Amino acid sequence: MITVQKTAELTGHGNPIFTLELSRKPGILFTGGNDKGLVEWSLENYSFIKVLFPVSSSIYAIHGPVNTPLLFAGLRNGDVLVFDFIHEKLLPPLKHHQKPVFDIKTVDHKQELLVASEDGTISIWSLKTLELLHTVNVSHDTIRRVSVSPGEKQVAFAGRNNQVYIYDLLDYTLINILYGHTMPVFSVQYAPSGDFLASGSRDAQVKIWDARSYELLQNIPAHLFAVNDIAFHPSLPYFATASMDKSIKIWGASDFKLYKIISREKGYPGHQLSINKIAWNGNQLISVSDDKKVIVWDVLFDN
Repeated sequence: MITVQKTAELTGHGNPIFTLELSRKPGILFTGGNDKGLVEWSLENYSFIKVLFPVSSSIYAIHGPVNTPLLFAGLRNGDVLVFDFIHEKLLPPLKHHQKPVFDIKTVDHKQELLVASEDGTISIWSLKTLELLHTVNVSHDTIRRVSVSPGEKQVAFAGRNNQVYIYDLLDYTLINILYGHTMPVFSVQYAPSGDFLASGSRDAQVKIWDARSYELLQNIPAHLFAVNDIAFHPSLPYFATASMDKSIKIWGASDFKLYKIISREKGYPGHQLSINKIAWNGNQLISVSDDKKVIVWDVLFDN
């Protein structure tokens, strides 16, 4: 039995919100979208704190690496902005991609930053020097999402050409390509156990893949429209999916059964437009949407 209650609704964005990131500092949330700045919120009293820094282009990705006092924002114009929390200022941007940046992730043990772009490449940067180390030509089409495996041995890239690419993080060589989706893959996420990964697509399906054999374990007809994001609970065997169909669904990560639907049709005061990104903050689920709202949900698992 899962019980869900809406705890807070954060308003202030004037345009669609595309992404969010929990700060490494507890109780702080960052959001960005088709606005003029990256916004900082308090999750302690559910209030606006400030616009952390201005932007000249829509924000599609936000990433705060562990043990690094930096926050990265990937923009529609291809730039990656770098905010230094120690000096409270923007550093020179990472300029390489000419097309939108859709995701940013870190390989902690290598101190490397991975930046995914519409140009089909992944640029790899040193977290210590912020220098471009090399690029990986993954596809001729957009790479929408990056997921680093829990052991940091492999990385998965979600492609607009319906494919999921698995690369070795030791030398960035291609290991496998996962075929099965019939439309662009918008999300991919390794399970915390590392046993499998889940991919979500514009075809409204969620596919579960074995992380060792890359065999398709399960196909879930998850939503009515595109699956925009997948987020695994940090400690419990569940994951959530967010969709263009305005709903969030919570699934079992061991049985892949549907346990909860959070939508206006089910009586919840939820989003009115596409839900673009979600994140777990303990047993809270935070969602952002084209409806310009941030919603915080309390999720109670009664096992």
